[in-house]
Amino acid sequence: MWDYSEKVKEHFYNPKNAGAVVEANATGDVGSLSCGDALRLTLKVDPDTDVILDAGFQTFGCGSAIASSSALTEMIKGLTVDQALKISNQDIADFLDGLPPEKMHCSVMGREALQAAVANYRGEELEDDHEEGALVCKCFAVDEVMVRETIRANNLSSVEDVTNYTKAGGGCSACHEGLERLLSEELAARGEVFVAAPTRAKVAKKPQLVTLEVPAPAAAAAAAPVPAAPKMTNLQRIRRIETVLESIRPTLQRDHGDVELLEVEGKNVYVKLTGACTGCQMASMTLSGIQQRLIEELGEFVKVIPVSATGAAAAHAQLEV
Repeated sequence: MWDYSEKVKEHFYNPKNAGAVVEANATGDVGSLSCGDALRLTLKVDPDTDVILDAGFQTFGCGSAIASSSALTEMIKGLTVDQALKISNQDIADFLDGLPPEKMHCSVMGREALQAAVANYRGEELEDDHEEGALVCKCFAVDEVMVRETIRANNLSSVEDVTNYTKAGGGCSACHEGLERLLSEELAARGEVFVAAPTRAKVAKKPQLVTLEVPAPAAAAAAAPVPAAPKMTNLQRIRRIETVLESIRPTLQRDHGDVELLEVEGKNVYVKLTGACTGCQMASMTLSGIQQRLIEELGEFVKVIPVSATGAAAAHAQLEV
Protein backbone atom coordinates (compact mmCIF):
# COMPACT_ATOMS: atom_id res chain seq x y z
CA MET A 1 0.00 0.00 0.00
CA TRP A 2 1.01 3.58 -0.58
CA ASP A 3 1.79 5.90 2.31
CA TYR A 4 -0.81 8.68 2.33
CA SER A 5 -0.52 11.86 4.37
CA GLU A 6 -3.17 12.71 6.94
CA LYS A 7 -4.28 15.58 4.73
CA VAL A 8 -4.87 13.25 1.79
CA LYS A 9 -6.94 11.00 4.03
CA GLU A 10 -8.92 13.97 5.34
CA HIS A 11 -9.79 15.20 1.84
CA PHE A 12 -10.71 11.66 0.75
CA TYR A 13 -12.91 10.74 3.72
CA ASN A 14 -14.34 14.26 4.10
CA PRO A 15 -14.08 15.87 0.63
CA LYS A 16 -14.71 19.58 0.35
CA ASN A 17 -17.01 21.04 -2.29
CA ALA A 18 -18.15 17.68 -3.68
CA GLY A 19 -20.85 18.00 -6.32
CA ALA A 20 -21.73 20.49 -9.03
CA VAL A 21 -21.86 24.22 -8.27
CA VAL A 22 -25.29 25.83 -8.54
CA GLU A 23 -25.40 28.50 -11.27
CA ALA A 24 -21.91 27.57 -12.46
CA ASN A 25 -20.65 29.55 -15.44
CA ALA A 26 -17.52 27.48 -16.06
CA THR A 27 -17.08 23.74 -16.52
CA GLY A 28 -13.94 21.73 -17.15
CA ASP A 29 -14.06 18.03 -18.05
CA VAL A 30 -10.93 15.87 -18.23
CA GLY A 31 -10.20 12.18 -18.25
CA SER A 32 -12.42 9.34 -19.33
CA LEU A 33 -14.33 6.64 -17.45
CA SER A 34 -12.96 4.15 -19.97
CA CYS A 35 -9.45 5.04 -18.77
CA GLY A 36 -10.24 4.81 -15.07
CA ASP A 37 -10.17 8.49 -14.00
CA ALA A 38 -12.48 11.37 -14.84
CA LEU A 39 -13.01 14.81 -13.30
CA ARG A 40 -15.61 17.53 -13.85
CA LEU A 41 -14.75 20.88 -12.25
CA THR A 42 -17.48 23.52 -12.05
CA LEU A 43 -16.90 27.15 -11.10
CA LYS A 44 -19.02 30.16 -10.33
CA VAL A 45 -17.02 33.20 -11.42
CA ASP A 46 -17.94 36.85 -10.88
CA PRO A 47 -18.00 38.23 -14.45
CA ASP A 48 -17.11 41.73 -13.22
CA THR A 49 -14.02 40.81 -11.19
CA ASP A 50 -13.11 37.36 -12.54
CA VAL A 51 -13.01 36.15 -8.92
CA ILE A 52 -13.92 32.49 -8.36
CA LEU A 53 -16.82 32.65 -5.91
CA ASP A 54 -17.44 28.91 -5.65
CA ALA A 55 -15.97 25.66 -6.95
CA GLY A 56 -17.17 22.07 -6.96
CA PHE A 57 -15.99 18.74 -8.31
CA GLN A 58 -17.33 15.39 -9.44
CA THR A 59 -14.61 12.75 -9.64
CA PHE A 60 -14.50 9.13 -10.70
CA GLY A 61 -11.19 7.75 -9.57
CA CYS A 62 -9.05 6.62 -6.66
CA GLY A 63 -8.70 8.25 -3.25
CA SER A 64 -5.84 10.46 -4.43
CA ALA A 65 -7.95 11.72 -7.35
CA ILE A 66 -10.77 12.65 -4.97
CA ALA A 67 -8.36 14.29 -2.51
CA SER A 68 -6.59 16.25 -5.27
CA SER A 69 -9.91 17.49 -6.64
CA SER A 70 -11.10 18.49 -3.18
CA ALA A 71 -7.83 20.31 -2.46
CA LEU A 72 -7.95 22.16 -5.78
CA THR A 73 -11.43 23.57 -5.09
CA GLU A 74 -10.27 24.83 -1.69
CA MET A 75 -7.16 26.42 -3.19
CA ILE A 76 -8.88 28.39 -5.97
CA LYS A 77 -11.90 29.83 -4.19
CA GLY A 78 -11.42 33.57 -3.73
CA LEU A 79 -8.73 33.83 -6.43
CA THR A 80 -9.11 35.45 -9.82
CA VAL A 81 -8.99 33.06 -12.76
CA ASP A 82 -5.53 34.37 -13.68
CA GLN A 83 -4.26 33.73 -10.16
CA ALA A 84 -5.80 30.26 -10.16
CA LEU A 85 -4.07 29.37 -13.43
CA LYS A 86 -0.71 29.89 -11.72
CA ILE A 87 -1.39 26.87 -9.49
CA SER A 88 0.68 23.90 -10.64
CA ASN A 89 0.07 20.21 -10.09
CA GLN A 90 2.99 20.28 -7.64
CA ASP A 91 1.19 23.02 -5.67
CA ILE A 92 -1.80 20.70 -5.36
CA ALA A 93 0.41 17.86 -4.12
CA ASP A 94 2.17 20.20 -1.67
CA PHE A 95 -1.20 21.40 -0.33
CA LEU A 96 -1.92 17.75 0.53
CA ASP A 97 1.49 17.35 2.21
CA GLY A 98 2.61 15.21 -0.69
CA LEU A 99 1.27 12.40 -2.85
CA PRO A 100 2.86 9.01 -3.51
CA PRO A 101 4.91 9.21 -6.75
CA GLU A 102 2.53 6.69 -8.36
CA LYS A 103 -0.38 9.06 -7.72
CA MET A 104 1.02 12.34 -9.06
CA HIS A 105 -1.13 11.94 -12.16
CA CYS A 106 -4.12 12.82 -9.95
CA SER A 107 -2.76 16.32 -9.31
CA VAL A 108 -2.02 16.70 -13.04
CA MET A 109 -5.65 15.86 -13.79
CA GLY A 110 -6.77 18.62 -11.41
CA ARG A 111 -4.52 21.13 -13.15
CA GLU A 112 -5.92 20.11 -16.55
CA ALA A 113 -9.52 20.44 -15.33
CA LEU A 114 -8.80 23.96 -14.08
CA GLN A 115 -7.36 24.98 -17.46
CA ALA A 116 -10.40 23.51 -19.21
CA ALA A 117 -12.83 25.32 -16.88
CA VAL A 118 -11.13 28.69 -17.35
CA ALA A 119 -11.13 28.21 -21.13
CA ASN A 120 -14.84 27.41 -20.95
CA TYR A 121 -15.49 30.53 -18.86
CA ARG A 122 -13.65 32.69 -21.39
CA GLY A 123 -15.40 31.12 -24.33
CA GLU A 124 -12.15 29.67 -25.65
CA GLU A 125 -11.62 26.29 -27.24
CA LEU A 126 -8.77 24.20 -25.94
CA GLU A 127 -6.76 22.64 -28.73
CA ASP A 128 -7.74 19.08 -29.48
CA ASP A 129 -4.43 17.32 -29.13
CA HIS A 130 -5.93 13.88 -29.76
CA GLU A 131 -5.59 14.04 -33.53
CA GLU A 132 -4.97 10.91 -35.56
CA GLY A 133 -1.58 9.53 -34.60
CA ALA A 134 -1.10 11.99 -31.71
CA LEU A 135 -1.83 9.47 -28.96
CA VAL A 136 1.28 8.11 -27.29
CA CYS A 137 -0.49 5.80 -24.83
CA LYS A 138 -3.66 4.19 -26.16
CA CYS A 139 -4.42 2.39 -22.89
CA PHE A 140 -5.02 5.69 -21.07
CA ALA A 141 -5.53 8.05 -24.05
CA VAL A 142 -2.50 10.22 -23.25
CA ASP A 143 -1.26 12.38 -26.12
CA GLU A 144 2.20 13.63 -27.01
CA VAL A 145 1.44 17.24 -26.07
CA MET A 146 0.45 16.28 -22.52
CA VAL A 147 3.55 14.12 -22.10
CA ARG A 148 5.87 16.88 -23.29
CA GLU A 149 4.22 19.55 -21.13
CA THR A 150 4.31 17.33 -18.05
CA ILE A 151 7.98 16.48 -18.60
CA ARG A 152 8.83 20.19 -18.83
CA ALA A 153 6.64 21.34 -15.93
CA ASN A 154 7.94 18.71 -13.51
CA ASN A 155 11.50 18.12 -14.79
CA LEU A 156 10.83 14.44 -15.38
CA SER A 157 13.71 12.25 -16.51
CA SER A 158 12.50 8.63 -16.71
CA VAL A 159 9.67 6.57 -18.15
CA GLU A 160 8.67 5.68 -14.58
CA ASP A 161 8.30 9.40 -13.80
CA VAL A 162 6.12 9.93 -16.88
CA THR A 163 3.91 7.00 -15.91
CA ASN A 164 3.50 8.33 -12.36
CA TYR A 165 2.52 11.78 -13.60
CA THR A 166 0.37 10.88 -16.64
CA LYS A 167 -0.40 7.12 -16.40
CA ALA A 168 1.08 6.74 -19.89
CA GLY A 169 2.92 3.43 -20.06
CA GLY A 170 1.13 2.00 -17.05
CA GLY A 171 -0.92 -0.49 -19.05
CA CYS A 172 0.55 -2.75 -21.74
CA SER A 173 3.88 -0.83 -21.88
CA ALA A 174 3.84 -0.84 -25.70
CA CYS A 175 4.33 2.95 -25.65
CA HIS A 176 7.57 2.88 -23.63
CA GLU A 177 9.67 3.31 -26.76
CA GLY A 178 7.67 6.40 -27.70
CA LEU A 179 8.00 7.79 -24.18
CA GLU A 180 11.76 7.26 -24.29
CA ARG A 181 11.90 9.19 -27.56
CA LEU A 182 9.99 12.14 -26.08
CA LEU A 183 12.16 12.09 -22.95
CA SER A 184 15.30 12.06 -25.07
CA GLU A 185 14.12 15.08 -27.07
CA GLU A 186 12.93 17.06 -24.06
CA LEU A 187 16.07 16.37 -22.01
CA ALA A 188 18.26 17.31 -24.99
CA ALA A 189 16.41 20.63 -25.19
CA ARG A 190 17.45 21.40 -21.60
CA GLY A 191 21.02 20.22 -22.13
CA GLU A 192 20.69 16.79 -20.54
CA VAL A 193 21.12 13.26 -21.82
CA PHE A 194 18.40 10.64 -21.43
CA VAL A 195 19.62 7.27 -20.17
CA ALA A 196 17.17 4.40 -20.65
CA ALA A 197 16.55 2.12 -17.67
CA PRO A 198 18.11 -1.37 -17.73
CA THR A 199 16.16 -4.14 -19.41
CA ARG A 200 13.56 -5.41 -17.01
CA ALA A 201 10.92 -8.12 -17.04
CA LYS A 202 7.41 -8.13 -15.66
CA VAL A 203 6.39 -10.87 -13.22
CA ALA A 204 2.83 -12.22 -13.44
CA LYS A 205 1.49 -8.91 -14.79
CA LYS A 206 2.40 -7.16 -11.56
CA PRO A 207 3.52 -3.53 -11.85
CA GLN A 208 6.62 -4.26 -9.77
CA LEU A 209 9.71 -4.79 -11.88
CA VAL A 210 12.61 -7.14 -11.31
CA THR A 211 16.06 -6.68 -12.84
CA LEU A 212 17.31 -9.70 -14.76
CA GLU A 213 20.71 -10.78 -13.43
CA VAL A 214 23.05 -13.00 -15.46
CA PRO A 215 24.86 -15.43 -13.12
CA ALA A 216 28.58 -16.19 -13.44
CA PRO A 217 29.35 -19.21 -15.70
CA ALA A 218 30.17 -21.51 -12.76
CA ALA A 219 27.11 -20.47 -10.84
CA ALA A 220 24.92 -20.72 -13.90
CA ALA A 221 25.63 -24.43 -14.28
CA ALA A 222 24.68 -25.14 -10.69
CA ALA A 223 21.73 -22.81 -10.49
CA ALA A 224 18.35 -24.44 -10.92
CA PRO A 225 16.03 -22.79 -13.45
CA VAL A 226 13.49 -20.46 -11.89
CA PRO A 227 10.01 -21.17 -13.22
CA ALA A 228 7.97 -18.19 -14.40
CA ALA A 229 5.19 -17.09 -12.07
CA PRO A 230 1.98 -18.75 -13.29
CA LYS A 231 -0.66 -16.58 -14.88
CA MET A 232 -4.01 -16.61 -13.08
CA THR A 233 -6.77 -18.55 -14.79
CA ASN A 234 -10.03 -16.73 -15.36
CA LEU A 235 -11.60 -18.69 -12.49
CA GLN A 236 -8.75 -17.73 -10.14
CA ARG A 237 -9.12 -14.11 -11.23
CA ILE A 238 -12.85 -14.12 -10.48
CA ARG A 239 -12.24 -15.71 -7.10
CA ARG A 240 -9.65 -13.04 -6.31
CA ILE A 241 -12.19 -10.35 -7.22
CA GLU A 242 -14.81 -12.04 -5.01
CA THR A 243 -12.32 -12.15 -2.13
CA VAL A 244 -11.71 -8.39 -2.45
CA LEU A 245 -15.45 -7.69 -2.48
CA GLU A 246 -15.92 -9.90 0.58
CA SER A 247 -13.30 -7.85 2.45
CA ILE A 248 -15.12 -4.62 1.53
CA ARG A 249 -18.64 -5.91 2.23
CA PRO A 250 -18.63 -5.54 6.07
CA THR A 251 -17.89 -1.82 5.77
CA LEU A 252 -20.80 -1.33 3.37
CA GLN A 253 -23.13 -3.45 5.47
CA ARG A 254 -22.45 -1.31 8.54
CA ASP A 255 -24.09 1.53 6.57
CA HIS A 256 -26.89 -0.81 5.42
CA GLY A 257 -25.48 -1.22 1.92
CA ASP A 258 -23.87 -4.02 -0.03
CA VAL A 259 -22.22 -4.91 -3.34
CA GLU A 260 -22.76 -7.92 -5.58
CA LEU A 261 -20.49 -9.22 -8.34
CA LEU A 262 -22.50 -9.84 -11.52
CA GLU A 263 -20.02 -10.54 -14.29
CA VAL A 264 -16.38 -10.22 -15.30
CA GLU A 265 -15.65 -9.59 -18.98
CA GLY A 266 -12.00 -8.92 -19.71
CA LYS A 267 -11.05 -5.77 -17.82
CA ASN A 268 -14.68 -4.86 -17.05
CA VAL A 269 -16.03 -5.88 -13.64
CA TYR A 270 -19.82 -5.49 -13.42
CA VAL A 271 -21.25 -5.00 -9.93
CA LYS A 272 -24.59 -4.06 -8.39
CA LEU A 273 -24.80 -1.77 -5.36
CA THR A 274 -27.72 -2.62 -3.10
CA GLY A 275 -29.43 -1.29 0.01
CA ALA A 276 -28.37 2.16 1.18
CA CYS A 277 -25.63 2.23 -1.49
CA THR A 278 -28.29 2.49 -4.21
CA GLY A 279 -28.59 6.13 -5.27
CA CYS A 280 -26.22 7.26 -2.50
CA GLN A 281 -24.35 10.52 -3.23
CA MET A 282 -21.14 8.75 -2.24
CA ALA A 283 -21.74 5.81 -4.60
CA SER A 284 -19.10 7.02 -7.06
CA MET A 285 -16.53 7.12 -4.26
CA THR A 286 -17.54 3.62 -3.17
CA LEU A 287 -17.07 2.35 -6.72
CA SER A 288 -13.73 4.12 -7.15
CA GLY A 289 -12.54 2.63 -3.86
CA ILE A 290 -13.55 -0.86 -5.01
CA GLN A 291 -11.83 -0.32 -8.35
CA GLN A 292 -8.61 0.84 -6.70
CA ARG A 293 -8.55 -2.20 -4.39
CA LEU A 294 -9.07 -4.54 -7.33
CA ILE A 295 -6.29 -2.90 -9.35
CA GLU A 296 -3.89 -3.28 -6.42
CA GLU A 297 -4.86 -6.91 -5.76
CA LEU A 298 -4.88 -8.06 -9.39
CA GLY A 299 -1.84 -6.06 -10.48
CA GLU A 300 -3.64 -4.88 -13.61
CA PHE A 301 -6.08 -2.19 -14.67
CA VAL A 302 -9.76 -3.08 -14.35
CA LYS A 303 -12.86 -0.94 -14.66
CA VAL A 304 -15.69 -1.35 -12.16
CA ILE A 305 -19.04 -0.75 -13.85
CA PRO A 306 -22.24 -0.35 -11.80
CA VAL A 307 -25.35 -2.09 -13.13
CA SER A 308 -28.88 -1.01 -12.21
CA ALA A 309 -31.51 -3.38 -10.91
CA THR A 310 -32.92 -3.77 -14.46
CA GLY A 311 -29.46 -4.28 -15.87
CA ALA A 312 -28.70 -6.79 -13.14
CA ALA A 313 -31.73 -8.88 -14.08
CA ALA A 314 -30.60 -8.86 -17.69
CA ALA A 315 -27.07 -9.82 -16.69
CA HIS A 316 -28.34 -12.75 -14.62
CA ALA A 317 -30.55 -13.84 -17.49
CA GLN A 318 -27.54 -13.88 -19.80
CA LEU A 319 -25.57 -15.93 -17.29
CA GLU A 320 -28.35 -18.49 -17.04
CA VAL A 321 -28.58 -19.00 -20.82
